[in-house]
Amino acid sequence: MAKRVLLINGPNLNLLGRREPAVYGATTLAEIEAAVVAQGKTWGWQVDCFQSNHEGALIDRIHAAMGEVDFLIINPGGYTHTSVALRDAVAGTAIPTIEVHMSNIHAREAFRHVSMVAPVAIGQICGFGADGYRLAMEAARGWLKETS
Repeated sequence: MAKRVLLINGPNLNLLGRREPAVYGATTLAEIEAAVVAQGKTWGWQVDCFQSNHEGALIDRIHAAMGEVDFLIINPGGYTHTSVALRDAVAGTAIPTIEVHMSNIHAREAFRHVSMVAPVAIGQICGFGADGYRLAMEAARGWLKETS
């Protein structure tokens, strides 16, 4: 049976390609999403993409995915460090999750070092730019093979 993955991107990630290119690179969110969808397609997977700048919309989308997707890849953006509610949505749905960040959050400002989501995720990939999403897909594939 084909696997279904939900890719969620949080606040300000819609500005990728224009926002602080020295930190986040020149790749746009549309390019990242297209690459992840294409990668999934090569494995026969369906990848759904969602981005919002609103915490409640992100939480609602995660809730709606319960029982619908096999895996969640999420870049919570700034909510990484502040949103207990987003953390609780990931934990509450029990969807296997990988957290992605384009920059190395552990090498940046101290307030970025703590992730609310990481403790309820399978793992975290950070510091590899747009390539982190590809790496997350590879990790999801490996995890799903091991647990199937």
